[in-house]
Amino acid sequence: MTRRRRKRPSRAKRILLAILALPLVYGVAALIGALVPVNANWEEPDEGIPVYIASNGVHLDFILPASAGGRDWRGDFPPGDVGNPQWAAADWVMIGAGDRGIYLDTPTWADLELDTAAEAMVAGERVMHVQWVSAPEAYAVAALRLRPEEYRRLASAIRADFDLSAERLPQRIDHDGYWDSDAFYEGRGNFNAVRTCNQWVNAKLRIAGVEASLWTPFSTGLTWRFRPIPEGRE
Repeated sequence: MTRRRRKRPSRAKRILLAILALPLVYGVAALIGALVPVNANWEEPDEGIPVYIASNGVHLDFILPASAGGRDWRGDFPPGDVGNPQWAAADWVMIGAGDRGIYLDTPTWADLELDTAAEAMVAGERVMHVQWVSAPEAYAVAALRLRPEEYRRLASAIRADFDLSAERLPQRIDHDGYWDSDAFYEGRGNFNAVRTCNQWVNAKLRIAGVEASLWTPFSTGLTWRFRPIPEGRE
């Protein structure tokens, strides 16, 4: 009796299956990366410099004191950089990193084009976003306190991703912000599916010596490690 040979899937079908499996592999890797700790022995001090993590459900930002630990952010971001210069007198500054196309060409998530998203996931360009805020609890989902040396490392790591001018100052991009309290600045480095805006926040905390996740492209993969702020309020 002759055995019938099993028909192998065509090359096109194998490629299609591989493409369909990518989101699953990515999701599993993100879950594992979010659960594996880095700097696991770190403990939050009873007293220290307050730092908040803001989230809109998709994107994370830092909210930092305007002046603390020897770093005065007002010297980096002059009042004239935002629509209403009075905002630069606020006590807090929110800083995040993102893709140039998404930041500058996508006013709302509803405006996101498929080609913009695809380029960002493969070969994006980092841009920095800065916003002055008066009440961090209105934006934050998590809070932590840092020792002065930890905060200095964090602030230095954040500033290092601004593309500085010859005068060693962040370079504002000539583009309207979302509101009259924010502005965009040239960034250094790439943005892609591995180096997302959320992984950027995670990586800066790792440099500071704070407990963080191994890898977290999604916003929820990091914030669970810190003190929560229910419904944006302490």
